[in-house]
Amino acid sequence: MNAIFPTQYSAVSTKALNAFLNEKYGFNMFCRLLIRNVSDTYLLEDDTKKYIFKIYRNTHRSLDEIKAEVELLYHLKNNGAKVAYPIPDQKGKDIQAFNVAEGIRYGVLFYFAPGKPVFDLSTEQLLTVGREMAVNHNISSKVALSYERETLDINSTLLTPLEVIKPAFKDLPEEYEYLRETSLKVIDKLNQFDTKDFGYGYCHYDYLPKNFHFDEHDNITFFDFDFFAKGFLVNDVMTFFVHFFLHVHYKAITQEQADADFKTFIKGYRENRALSEEEIAMIPYLGYMFWMYFFQYHFEHFEDWSNFFFTHKFIKERVGLIKKWVDTFCKF
Repeated sequence: MNAIFPTQYSAVSTKALNAFLNEKYGFNMFCRLLIRNVSDTYLLEDDTKKYIFKIYRNTHRSLDEIKAEVELLYHLKNNGAKVAYPIPDQKGKDIQAFNVAEGIRYGVLFYFAPGKPVFDLSTEQLLTVGREMAVNHNISSKVALSYERETLDINSTLLTPLEVIKPAFKDLPEEYEYLRETSLKVIDKLNQFDTKDFGYGYCHYDYLPKNFHFDEHDNITFFDFDFFAKGFLVNDVMTFFVHFFLHVHYKAITQEQADADFKTFIKGYRENRALSEEEIAMIPYLGYMFWMYFFQYHFEHFEDWSNFFFTHKFIKERVGLIKKWVDTFCKF
């Protein structure tokens, strides 16, 4: 057989990648795989410097979508946002191409966000997250990118996920009916909001503590804009609210502490950007859409993300978590 059988998800040789990156960027650094996940993420380091190199899966991000991410990050960086930005090679090229078994995959080198994630944030750290998220929104609400990204709306985050994930519920009809009925209630609730004055622009859509680092001086750096899309900017406030929900769910903090911490974060955000009570009131319903959006993602990328956890047990537990979110925050 001369033809290569179709391949869905391959991994490049780390040894070969190490040589490639050192040549392209003029480095003398060591490369190792950090994680095989949404993208394959590698760490390059020597005694003084660190960088992140990310190779996107071609079933997840098109070249134009990657170009949009690079463009947004440069725009944020150049306007004062604290983000991990792309680094061009010696010829000024931001995106590298790799001809692998499944086709072309693309990679980008990023500045390494100094520090580490903090899950139990201090008052000052909460204020910082709020202030700097608002700074990012002040920039991302005004930029017009050359390349398109997804729009976060009822279709992309609710109706389409509901249809796509249906085959996974063949043996769980009650759970699916719950999601279907709740989705209709959420749509009805969303239609009651007057959104004409809501902030709108490019959202990170994954502002969980795993995606920003604090260094030893409490300086913050945001990274991993892989899911950024256009929508109501309060979507980002919602994703940070998800952190507190999960922290309470796993009994790391009390609900009272979570409520107080979220208010502190909102205070910081409002120092740099307006956020209405109406926008905050929409968070529970945007959060339901967030859970549905990633339900679809897990289902569609089961085979080429190696997310072995997408099982019958996971589906039941995830619906249970969504029920807890709805029962706790949504008012129908």
